[in-house]
Amino acid sequence: MTQPHDYDNIPGTYVYDAERGRIGYPLNMFCMSLNKVENRKAFKENEAAYLKRFPLTAEQRRTVLERDWLGMLKVGGNIYYTIKIAFCDGLTFQDVAGMMSGVPKETYAKMMLAGGRSPDGNRYTNAGVAADTGADVDSRAAVDAGTAAEHK
Repeated sequence: MTQPHDYDNIPGTYVYDAERGRIGYPLNMFCMSLNKVENRKAFKENEAAYLKRFPLTAEQRRTVLERDWLGMLKVGGNIYYTIKIAFCDGLTFQDVAGMMSGVPKETYAKMMLAGGRSPDGNRYTNAGVAADTGADVDSRAAVDAGTAAEHK
């Protein structure tokens, strides 16, 4: 990203703004192509060859082929588009969200049912610390521990 934004330093967050949208346009158009049955079939038959139909960067191509879900967001993918790849693989949104959080989907589901991820460690790194919600849920702790380790 070329211009710094006040939201660039939120740990583990990749805000989909206009700039990221421009960068990710080819990746997102590839994902949209998967709306058609014949395109899903062609993609599953030879993923690398199918991706050549789109002007993807080498990094965008890598993230798709390796199913690097967070990586896709970093290179301009929009979750509402990239999830189409997961659906081609027979995955659910919970599967992918768990992978992106570094926990099994069951742990992710428990965390969401308990009110979501704790804000601890997930705030602007240059902002004052907001009051904790006081929630103490094992699934939140597991995800938060993974996030904290990822950003050390």
